[in-house]
Amino acid sequence: MHNRFVEDYDPTIEDLYRKECVIEGDDTLVDVLDTAGQEEFSAMREHYMLDGEGFLLVYSITERDSFEMIESYHQQILRVKDSDAVPIVVVGNKSDLDCERRVDKVEGEFVAKKLGCRFVETSAKLGINVTETFIDLVCEIRDRNKELLQMRRVLRPITPDSNIQLPGAGCWNSGGCILS
Repeated sequence: MHNRFVEDYDPTIEDLYRKECVIEGDDTLVDVLDTAGQEEFSAMREHYMLDGEGFLLVYSITERDSFEMIESYHQQILRVKDSDAVPIVVVGNKSDLDCERRVDKVEGEFVAKKLGCRFVETSAKLGINVTETFIDLVCEIRDRNKELLQMRRVLRPITPDSNIQLPGAGCWNSGGCILS
């Protein structure tokens, strides 16, 4: 998000990051809420999920436990959002630590495919696929919002005096980023 890696990262209840950038020629404000997958704050997680428009479900390829939580987080997001069409990307992080790998890439790909999500492996430390993953998620959110707008237009034609607001209209918000 800020093109720097924090070696001594201390997971907290939440960290909010905001960045202005240009994505596909459009000025974009990206808000990322890093909940660090803290189990002791699981009651707050649903609140974050309600506000989020898109999600990165991140696990460490060196920690099998974090991978095994992905399906549970995915189900919780779909339940809270009351939708099966939420932009979600499954992310295997720490690809730079392949010698310590506990989760095979094919396992991550399989779970993502089973959940109907995109999959990518990243290295936050080396900056591999990080920016691209956020950009792809923002584009998925935009596409989803366009689909919602089209469905609303079909159900209720828009006239010049119509006042239709999509969540995040005006600035595209990548929403709650669930990291574990």
